[in-house]
Amino acid sequence: MSRVAYTGARIFDGETWWDRSALIVADDRIEGIVAADSPTDAERVPLGGGIMAPGFIDLQVNGGGGVLFNDQPDTAAIRRICETHARFGTTACLPTLISDTREKNAIALAAGIEAARMKIPGFLGLHLEGPHLDPARKGAHDGAMIRRMDESDLLALLEARAALPNLLVTVAPEAVTPNQITRLVEAGIVVSLGHSGASYELAAAAVDAGARVVTHLFNAQSQIGPREPGLVGVALDRGDLYCGLIADGVHVHPANVALALRAKQGPGRIFLVTDAVSIVGTDATAFTLGGREVRRQDGALRLADGTLAGADLTMIDAVTYTYRTIGVPLEEALRMASLYPAEALGVAGERGRIARGYRADLVHMSEDLAVRGTLAGGATVWTDQ
Repeated sequence: MSRVAYTGARIFDGETWWDRSALIVADDRIEGIVAADSPTDAERVPLGGGIMAPGFIDLQVNGGGGVLFNDQPDTAAIRRICETHARFGTTACLPTLISDTREKNAIALAAGIEAARMKIPGFLGLHLEGPHLDPARKGAHDGAMIRRMDESDLLALLEARAALPNLLVTVAPEAVTPNQITRLVEAGIVVSLGHSGASYELAAAAVDAGARVVTHLFNAQSQIGPREPGLVGVALDRGDLYCGLIADGVHVHPANVALALRAKQGPGRIFLVTDAVSIVGTDATAFTLGGREVRRQDGALRLADGTLAGADLTMIDAVTYTYRTIGVPLEEALRMASLYPAEALGVAGERGRIARGYRADLVHMSEDLAVRGTLAGGATVWTDQ
């Protein structure tokens, strides 16, 4: 057994700060936190200051490092995406396929199954965002790909889930039935609601059927009105819903972020996602999405008509924005990037905290929140040294 004692950094375990302490990692698991000067036969690794916290979990990441999952739905792309986002503190992610053909869905699901077999570091499963959406709320999705869910679509998802560690699917309540949602959930698939103009009643029925997440809160969904709360209203009102949020200062006005955080009913929480695309982690100024050019400018990625197309965002940037601009306490911003997405996906029993028996998925940051190193399953997957 390999045992390592990390010393010299403040440790945030998800609830409590530990000073003058050592974090003991045994193989791929957390053994515990002890006083820094405690006798131990573990190899001591001095970190030279900074913060050690639970690794970030990104449930919506379309690409990175020059790779877009829709363009290259294979294990090489999955590895590149995971490696790229590890540089920014992400220790587990769901590569995300947006609305595409049945054939592309099948190829992506097969790639995810193979990535799980290969144990690619950082691969947590897949997120299929569409194609069962509301075409009137398609955002940057190709409207030609959007369709209602049929029995063959559902059976393909059920079969894939049996071989995947996790599967998250974003659907619009208008494009699926409550029975279909229930069947997906009973098979262990996490159902998220998004790209929808649903009424409060229709969205609430989907939640009653088992949906438990809302995709990129406020974006591509029905808003709160005086007599119709819409999907945003359901997201904030229902305590059994978790909500992903793109905290980049572009997708959602900071006042709305602050309002949502105050209004959200629990125990469901708002968690951070990147919605990152291929351009993240590169110096490129443009990329193509379904044959359409997307330009990078002023922190935003837009199609020619101005439609936002993914985000130019990393998890550490989202944490920093939430902490420094929105004014969320650092502890809560870190939980929004680790514990709450773990809870939303149903993996909080071994991820999202630093606790005995949990996976050793860790991010080491400087005091000013620059990522200095990332560990996934106890192994260093990125370091700035």
